[in-house]
Amino acid sequence: QVQLVESGGGLVQPGGSLRLSCAASGSNFRIYVMGWYRQAPGKQRELVATITNGLNTNYAASVKGRFTISRDNAKKTVYLQMNSLKPEDTAVYYCNAATIGVTYWGQGTQVTVSS
Repeated sequence: QVQLVESGGGLVQPGGSLRLSCAASGSNFRIYVMGWYRQAPGKQRELVATITNGLNTNYAASVKGRFTISRDNAKKTVYLQMNSLKPEDTAVYYCNAATIGVTYWGQGTQVTVSS
């Protein structure tokens, strides 16, 4: 069993930056592919970025070059550094931990990009 707790969301102006954190409890953090997803009002949840234990990363085209995902296995934490934020980045951001046959989600943190 893994519990995920996100933090770091908030209100930011266009062009600004935020850093999201996701702290995981439980064992075997290293085996999970960690990811960030987001869901805007009236839209489906979408992939933002993922990172494997081997630090291979994958990004949605809409955030590539602006967002950076990283993980600290010793702290059981995954991060999402978001730069050059746009109003269309406004959404609830969810942390995800996945391995074969198992997926866990956090409760989400709101990110609002507005002037």
